[in-house]
Amino acid sequence: MNVAIRAYHRDDAEPLYDIFVEAIHDGASAHYSLAQRQAWAPDTDMPDKWPGRLATLNVWVAEADGEIAGFMAATPQGYIDFAFLRPRWMGRSVAQALYDVILERARSADLTRMTTHASLMARPFFARQGWQVDKMEIVDRNGEQLKRFAMSLTLGAPHDPTL
Repeated sequence: MNVAIRAYHRDDAEPLYDIFVEAIHDGASAHYSLAQRQAWAPDTDMPDKWPGRLATLNVWVAEADGEIAGFMAATPQGYIDFAFLRPRWMGRSVAQALYDVILERARSADLTRMTTHASLMARPFFARQGWQVDKMEIVDRNGEQLKRFAMSLTLGAPHDPTL
């Protein structure tokens, strides 16, 4: 299997939304109840605001075996806002390939810290990358309570080219 990572383009919005929904409804079924998953991603049709939201982020798309397998998105300040894979690609190094690009970009931007809010499913992945749990949170999504984790990673001091 060959995983290629590329930058997001506007035509990706709908397939990425489909992955978001599939990852929540199918991939997260062992971690969240049906009611919680429906509250988290209630719309199977892409909302009008989705492309605009993606346009504000640095989004990376993973392609494997001729299909979009997943995506990760971060703010320029180092907050990972989205990390979603099609369930059939979980555990096959796709998330690692996406994460490696996000991490490389953060380091090249001289960020010293990255943050995210990880789901029950994403927490172990981030922990394996050296992230720490800052606190456990319960958030309300459309009347359902979901557990998540505020996590962070310290990258170290920025590189000073004058030294």
